[in-house]
Amino acid sequence: MLKKNKNMNRGAAVLATLFAALFFIIAARFLYIQLTGQVDGQVLAVRAAQKYEEKQTLEASRGSILDRNGKAIAEDTSAYKIVAVLDDELTTNPKKPQHVADKEETAEKLAPLLGIEPSKMLVILKKDAKQVEFGAEGRNLSQTKKLEIEKLKLPGIAFVKSQKRFYSNGVFASHVIGYAQKNEDTGAINGMLGLEKSLDSHLQEKDGAIQYEKDHYGWKLPGSEDKITPPDNGKNVYLTLDQKIQAFMEDAMNEAVKEYNPKKVMAVAADPKTGKILAMSQRPSFNPNTRDINNYTNDIVGYPIEPGSTMKMYTVAAAIEAGVYKGDSTYKSGSYKIGKYTIRDHNKTGWGEITFNEGFERSSNTAMINLAMKLGPDAYSDYMKKFGFGTKTGIDLPGEEAGQIKSDSKISLATASFGQGSTATVIEQIQAATAIANDGKMMKPYIIDQIVDTDKNKVVSKNEPKQVSQPISEKTASQVRDLMGKVVTSKNGTGKPYAIEGYDVAGKTGTAQIPGENGRYMTGKENFIFSFMGMAPKDDPELLVYVAVQQPELEPTETGSMPVSGIFKTIMQNSLQYLQIEPDEKQPEKEKTNAKDPVMESVIGLNKKEAESRLKNGGYQPIALGTGTTVEAQSPSETSVLAKGEKVFLQTGGRVKMPDISGWSKRDIMKLADLLQLRVSFTGEGFSAKQSLPKGTLVSEDTLLTVKLKPHF
Repeated sequence: MLKKNKNMNRGAAVLATLFAALFFIIAARFLYIQLTGQVDGQVLAVRAAQKYEEKQTLEASRGSILDRNGKAIAEDTSAYKIVAVLDDELTTNPKKPQHVADKEETAEKLAPLLGIEPSKMLVILKKDAKQVEFGAEGRNLSQTKKLEIEKLKLPGIAFVKSQKRFYSNGVFASHVIGYAQKNEDTGAINGMLGLEKSLDSHLQEKDGAIQYEKDHYGWKLPGSEDKITPPDNGKNVYLTLDQKIQAFMEDAMNEAVKEYNPKKVMAVAADPKTGKILAMSQRPSFNPNTRDINNYTNDIVGYPIEPGSTMKMYTVAAAIEAGVYKGDSTYKSGSYKIGKYTIRDHNKTGWGEITFNEGFERSSNTAMINLAMKLGPDAYSDYMKKFGFGTKTGIDLPGEEAGQIKSDSKISLATASFGQGSTATVIEQIQAATAIANDGKMMKPYIIDQIVDTDKNKVVSKNEPKQVSQPISEKTASQVRDLMGKVVTSKNGTGKPYAIEGYDVAGKTGTAQIPGENGRYMTGKENFIFSFMGMAPKDDPELLVYVAVQQPELEPTETGSMPVSGIFKTIMQNSLQYLQIEPDEKQPEKEKTNAKDPVMESVIGLNKKEAESRLKNGGYQPIALGTGTTVEAQSPSETSVLAKGEKVFLQTGGRVKMPDISGWSKRDIMKLADLLQLRVSFTGEGFSAKQSLPKGTLVSEDTLLTVKLKPHF
């Protein structure tokens, strides 16, 4: 018994020693952890945060680019990436598969919607992977495309939501706006061209986050404080562009390209009193959603050209201001000899002894040479510098270049006077023309109106009209406009095709030769840049429009003025009416319009059927919108000048259903979208061939309408 007790005491002592040692080890380890906060080199606070804290991203949006009326041109929108789940272990019920069970059927049905060959998709679906994607074709899908795919009810097909940059108008001032795209590695949307790139620091967003503590079940712990880092949204950029005037321009250019297939087209519309650019475009262009780009240069600011006879405006203005212009004095037209060179008028023979006024109307080269020689090279050079030629305008667009006026010798002075041998960008010409339109005051062109921090509701940058100089007096400017008016109205004027019923247009035509690869001017009827600089109304211009068309394909009976005048008149006439600039009251009433262009009457307040009947009798196409019986609003408004067959939209109140827009022009669709406050997206060019909202669909403000356009519908 005594021996047994001794053994028990010995065992108890051993156990006590072991427990004591273990206690000291644990205590020491605990003390170490308390002091260092580490276990096996890992920071416990980090592991605890990973286990018990939840962090959620608060998505920020890239800033939008908007027109002067707040209509979005570029904005962020939801996009989707499609994925195919191939892991069959995710399927627990064979009757309801959660993976791609039938790969052949999936490829056959899904591939056409993504624009992929079924055989190529099948190769992807047969990969040894748990999940696959479909490359560029499977990313940046729209909500409409997502719904279309979901209707197929294909097992194992899923979507991941993200953001993408969206350009609702498609080809629309594309070289001005540029484009931004998502970096697939970082997830950030970065500006790559145009204003998207040059203003990237303003437009760029920064995501925020929210953090809170949770238990091991994932529930938020009571009393835990949220740690919020608010998202920093990009700043919104408001442009001076007007969406409607830009649409007039884009449509007119599309028609010219379709009919004449020119190498280039350039056009600008500006407010000459402020320098604001209201519209700017070029061809070839691109759709920033698809980025089918073959020319990365904004030709309006970065492509100096020999301007041709539009430069005669400034030669005459300089001569008048210097006091050497006597309009009723005569000179011998036809040719002018300088040393071994003989420069001729565009008709080669001239018109005999004529006045300088008539010489300007006829766009006589020799008239300009005579005036330039009276001014002399130094004075001529000084005046051209005052008009801003040879210097960048400083417009708030990337990639601007400056032209070069050469007038240091007799021959270079002679050719510069009528726009050859020297160069200028379109934007230089626009700036110079504001001096003639704006009573001698030359305004700096600009396209960014203001930049707004929407998070702080604060304007961080704002442009104001800026007078660059006053190269000529108010009297000289008025005299030049009168001469330009005769270019359009005189029987001898080269600008007769540019006349617009109801408005006095002042302008100057241009026909510039193009240097070939061998340095010599190209020959042939089509190898010119045909252009026109016009302003209206003549006595107090509210709008300045320049159009240039390079190397159009002309029929034997066609002239270079045909594609240019078609674009110019469409932009100028529609814009003047849209801006509610009244027709010239000095013209007799019967001369304001003609049978082809009747004045729109008001049908507001009339019964819908009566209004439709009146419009049909007037040669219009009424489009009634709403379930009401009385017309509450109409577009275009009364007094608008419309061609027969044009659409007139009538709002009757109540619920609005989507009309059938098959065959409609982009311009008519934008009118409809503007009236109903729809968001509209275009793909392709031409006329409506497919609409995302079927006829009869109820629509409301901010509904997205996607339209597929096709040429020659």
